[in-house]
Amino acid sequence: MTPRSLARFRVRLVLALGAAEIRLRLRLPRLMWALTWHPADRESPFAELVRIESDPAYRALFCAELDAALQDRLATRTAVVAEIEAAAEQLRDLVQRGDHGRAA
Repeated sequence: MTPRSLARFRVRLVLALGAAEIRLRLRLPRLMWALTWHPADRESPFAELVRIESDPAYRALFCAELDAALQDRLATRTAVVAEIEAAAEQLRDLVQRGDHGRAA
């Protein structure tokens, strides 16, 4: 076999294996899921809590990020409330102007 024919063979083999994998995934999804590598389960939910309680530097970082997230959330809510109040005021103005022009 020449190097060129060997390269062609490798390419064809890779394409055939890819096509076979796609067919298996479509026809036998549960089997393919079982044969596929999955990452291990994440740490327990309390692992981060333990780290927060035991590591002062991590606690400071966590609290700073939490404070920033809470401030962003408050700012977003304040902006939404202001927009709702402005829309309500415009609606009141439209309703008041519309009532004066109509005959009862």
